[in-house]
Amino acid sequence: MCGIIGIVGHSNENIQQKLLNGLERLEYRGYDSSGIALLQNNSIVRFRAVGKLSNLKKLLDTAIIDGHVGIGHTRWATHGKPTENNAHPMMSKDVAVVHNGIIENHKELRFSLENDGYVFTSETDTEVIAHFLQRELVNGFSPLESMRNCMNAMDGAFAIAAIFVPLGNKIIAARRKSSLAVGFAEKNCTARIEKAAGDASICGNMCVGSDAGTLSGMCHEVAYMEDDDIVEISEDSVVFFDKNLHPVTRKKYKVHQDSDSAKKGEYSHFMLKEIMDQPTAIRKTLLHNKIDASLFTDIERISIVACGTSYYAGMVSKYWFERFLKIPTSVEIASEFRYRDPILEDNTLFISISQSGETLDTLAALEYVRSNSNCKTVGIVNVKNSATDRASDVVFYSEAGIEMGVASTKTYTAQLTLLASLALCKKEFLLQQLQNVPTFCESVLTLSAQIKQLAELISRSSSAIYLGRGTMFPIALEGALKLKEISYIHAEGFAAGEMKHGPIALIDEHVPIVLLCPNNELFEKTASNLQEALARGKNIIVITDVDGEKKMPNEVHKLVLPNVHSAIAPIVYAIPLQLLAYHTATIIGTDVDRPRNLAKSVTVE
Repeated sequence: MCGIIGIVGHSNENIQQKLLNGLERLEYRGYDSSGIALLQNNSIVRFRAVGKLSNLKKLLDTAIIDGHVGIGHTRWATHGKPTENNAHPMMSKDVAVVHNGIIENHKELRFSLENDGYVFTSETDTEVIAHFLQRELVNGFSPLESMRNCMNAMDGAFAIAAIFVPLGNKIIAARRKSSLAVGFAEKNCTARIEKAAGDASICGNMCVGSDAGTLSGMCHEVAYMEDDDIVEISEDSVVFFDKNLHPVTRKKYKVHQDSDSAKKGEYSHFMLKEIMDQPTAIRKTLLHNKIDASLFTDIERISIVACGTSYYAGMVSKYWFERFLKIPTSVEIASEFRYRDPILEDNTLFISISQSGETLDTLAALEYVRSNSNCKTVGIVNVKNSATDRASDVVFYSEAGIEMGVASTKTYTAQLTLLASLALCKKEFLLQQLQNVPTFCESVLTLSAQIKQLAELISRSSSAIYLGRGTMFPIALEGALKLKEISYIHAEGFAAGEMKHGPIALIDEHVPIVLLCPNNELFEKTASNLQEALARGKNIIVITDVDGEKKMPNEVHKLVLPNVHSAIAPIVYAIPLQLLAYHTATIIGTDVDRPRNLAKSVTVE
């Protein structure tokens, strides 16, 4: 998992700073090293650094670079530790490569290359690509043919961008089952630059990157590469080829500019800004998505796949679909779905949920369904024109904007809002209640200071337990995940009724418990679980509503939310758990926006 950027500059344009700007826009994806390579005076210069991008910038402060074409990379380690030797770009004599994905047969390819005298300096699978391309050049193949031959030899999923000394100021890129977007400069750019005394910034650049958001600041249109595509990018042209090197065309899309989402503004962290953005994101999601109940005509079953936070959104919606539409619903982790040979019936509505729309496991599940059934497919994504968007029959967009923090917040509640809109599409009264969610969320956000005080209890612990019943159970799971992600405190979410079947053994006076207990039809059952916890521990935080607060014992710490209808409560109750995790992490002093070992967009299995 990583981020790729490649830029072809205009004549005499030094693109070093633009590469760094592109890497900055890729930071949200998560990484542990970074690097760039540029073609300069018929040779390749490379700079790499471990840790934050600022370390690479310091390295470049004293470097004299005048490169017009280059590639950059933020690496999240898979094969090999996060060291400088393992950082991308990888090089051979006349080639530099950046790569996202996993080359499954890299050991066999490495053995062959070593037998031919190629010396490896890293533990990565990516270095195989650089040496393979070099060997093809030596054997008389052109750079384009070398990339084709390399793709034919590799197994796995990958996105690749490469520069070649013999090719000059061009980039060759390729992909298979891993996202790669090509950016286009404005038409008639050369003439405009000449009139503007060489100001190349006015028209943008031909470029390539992991996603359109990364390219949005430097191009006007993007096209998405398809599986086994190869593309040759020069200053004034882009040519796409299929796996046989036959020219093909790819549809272009206007680039959506969202510079505000990429800035923290007055907030100390992107995560806090994005938590506070949720009322607006939910309003936009409700406004821009119109649900037609005919989507469920002749549907006898719903199957949902997703990963991580999106999976927990799917879990909540299972309760909604079965309660309000009376349609049996299954929810599965995408990485498990296709490996169990699932039974697919054509009257099933298949829903895939992904923030980026590029999550490899979720895409693979969607591809499996499309290849093995006639199921109607629905995508719920936050990125328009993403792979999930393009592959689904019907798409709904969580209008959350760019989410820079690795831990999902506003995208999660926007996903819940979309799923609720689908499940409540035949319930006019409840749809009206859903319109009130942004206002309730605004009320919850005013409790941030009180939540920070409760976070002090969590921050002194090494483990925490989250409990809930019904739709509050997956919200408890998501709350525990948020705490783990950004504070590194071990946390587990459980169905409250399941506590006495094992998890109760974990409770003592040192383990805080967060109990979700709205005053709904399950209140009395959940309150009984609270008494069981009180008998064995302390530091119990109960998140309830105005009516529920009146029934709570004095021994617990209470966070009181507005009274809301049980159908929409999960969206509202997700927010205090986000704030609880955020404040705990800031008290401890972890990197909230860039938690260790995590990546925003998971593009490897």
